[in-house]
Parts: sequence; structure tokens; C-alpha cells
Amino acid sequence: MSGVGAVASGEGVGADAAASLGYEQARDELIEVVRTLEAGGTSLEESLALWERGEELAAVCRRWLEGARARLDSALADREGDSGT
Repeated sequence: MSGVGAVASGEGVGADAAASLGYEQARDELIEVVRTLEAGGTSLEESLALWERGEELAAVCRRWLEGARARLDSALADREGDSGT
């Protein structure tokens, strides 16, 4: 079992595995975690595991977005530097 089902069943997917996900994979899994939590019907233990997984996935997404922002800022700075020459 993998993804949300694995987390909810207690099998868990570690932070190391989350860190290796691409942005789209992490975002899609995060969406599923949120949907599962919003739907209810999970035990407290399952909900906590899902919440923890959601936090890991959100951190992965945040790192990807921060990296993208840094690349854009760098590209813009390079472009401005080139036009000022």
C-alpha cells in the first residue's frame, strides 16, 4: 500500500520519501490527504498520521516553490545586469 492509504493504515511514508517527491507528486498527494481528512470517518490515530504526512508534503511543496522563486529572481537579476551593461 502507498500514499494516503499507507499513512492512514499506519504503514507510514517517511519524510525522506517525501523529500524525494517532485512538486506535482507532493501537491497531488497533499490534495488527497486534505480530502481524506475533510471527509472524516478516520480514527484519531489515522487523522494524526494523515496530518503529519500533510505537513511533510506541504514542506516539500514549499521547498520546491522557494527554489523556483530563487531561480526566477536569479534569472531576472541576470537579465537586469545584462541590460545595464
